[in-house]
Amino acid sequence: MNTIEAIRTRRNIKAFKPDAIARETIVSWLEAASFAPNHRMTEPWEIRFVGPETRAKLNHKTDFGAAPVVLLLTSKGGATPIEREENLMASACFAQNFLLAAHSEGAGTFWSSLAASPRSREILGVPEGDDVVGIFGVGYPEEEPPAKERTPIAQKISDLA
Repeated sequence: MNTIEAIRTRRNIKAFKPDAIARETIVSWLEAASFAPNHRMTEPWEIRFVGPETRAKLNHKTDFGAAPVVLLLTSKGGATPIEREENLMASACFAQNFLLAAHSEGAGTFWSSLAASPRSREILGVPEGDDVVGIFGVGYPEEEPPAKERTPIAQKISDLA
């Protein structure tokens, strides 16, 4: 699968097969994701594998589509508002790299903002000042939803003088 195809065919998966994914495989996707651009090589991302007890406390309405693995991705705060913003943007690039790496090998992901709530941050032990990028269900898709219509990119492009 080439990069453009991976970008165009990746979907947010809502239901997963129970098939396990080896931790080493997931770590290899995380390693690939770590090549995301990041200003001054801050590598601000932190990843936590969410275990069954913590997952149960989160009480997600679909249990992340029954994904066999759940990951939390956070971004380190910064010494200044600009550094914090740069860190968050780099961590979002990391997330996209991870999603594409998983998809390119037949796995799927579900990106949720659930972990950003104060209750979830407490359950997950997210330090004050760090940002939650997302919590991800990871597994093999039960089914892949069709693409949703997108606004033509020409409508999003303008020229500056």
